[in-house]
Amino acid sequence: MLDELKYKRIFIIEDNLGNRAIMQLLLEQRGAIVSFERWGIDMIARLAKFKPVDLILLDLMFPSGVTGYDICDTIRSHNEYINIPIVAVSASEPAVSIPKVKAKGFQGFITKPISFDEFPKQIGQLLAGYEVWET
Repeated sequence: MLDELKYKRIFIIEDNLGNRAIMQLLLEQRGAIVSFERWGIDMIARLAKFKPVDLILLDLMFPSGVTGYDICDTIRSHNEYINIPIVAVSASEPAVSIPKVKAKGFQGFITKPISFDEFPKQIGQLLAGYEVWET
């Protein structure tokens, strides 16, 4: 078990149920405490109920026309979430998305489909204070 994930509180904002379930399973198997918001609509209320939050995993593409960039802006507009690391987990083109997420202040980018072996290690690195830019 990766000790750096044990008892860490990770919030996932992901509209695809399959992707969310895989991330949640991989994290919970290693002792993380996970909550999620499917569409991003009630995310601030859910974040408030889930505090303290150690890490936010954020999809970039949503069917409602809202983007992960918009959601990041909303999260960062609340002072209590300014210092929580946000990481993009997306199937969008890394060459285009990575410069955008870096400019927005994300702490990382992980491509989908995620690697079952690498994903927990990547999250452990992020929780240890490192940035992860995985393509």
